[in-house]
Amino acid sequence: MPTYAAFLRGVSPLNAKMSELRKCFEAEGCTNVKTVLGSGNVVFKARSKSQPALERQLEAAMEKDLGRVFATTLRPIDELASLVASDPYKAFRLAPNFKRIVTLLHAKPKTRIKLPIELDGARILCVKGTEIFSAYVPSPKGPVFMSLIEKTFGKDLTTRTWDTIAKVVKAGGG
Repeated sequence: MPTYAAFLRGVSPLNAKMSELRKCFEAEGCTNVKTVLGSGNVVFKARSKSQPALERQLEAAMEKDLGRVFATTLRPIDELASLVASDPYKAFRLAPNFKRIVTLLHAKPKTRIKLPIELDGARILCVKGTEIFSAYVPSPKGPVFMSLIEKTFGKDLTTRTWDTIAKVVKAGGG
């Protein structure tokens, strides 16, 4: 059985208990279920099926078991491990104070976007398949990077720090 990572949009310790998410995934037949941090990252093994079908199955399970749906984006751990090993950020000269983030899309962008795009210290650096690589400098203006990403790519996405992606890969054995 392949190992997957599910990234759930909008999860925080205030609106979802990781133990309940784990039980929800286990009730759907997932095995070796682990949550990573408290922000809706779930690593698990499941029978192979299309990613969209598995995403829909897990969202339906959350609705049934938790009374709430968190938009779910899946990636195979092997794919994420390759991404981490390739380190797309090394092609850019980022100062140490930049925070690196990865945005996960469900499909490749339909239009070609001229990059980099910048707004108030946030930069969209590159797109590789269904992943967007950005960096930002924290500022008093708040999460400017999310405004920039959503304005450019819409809201059918979820974003994690580069460090979180690496932790998810490690938890999945990748």
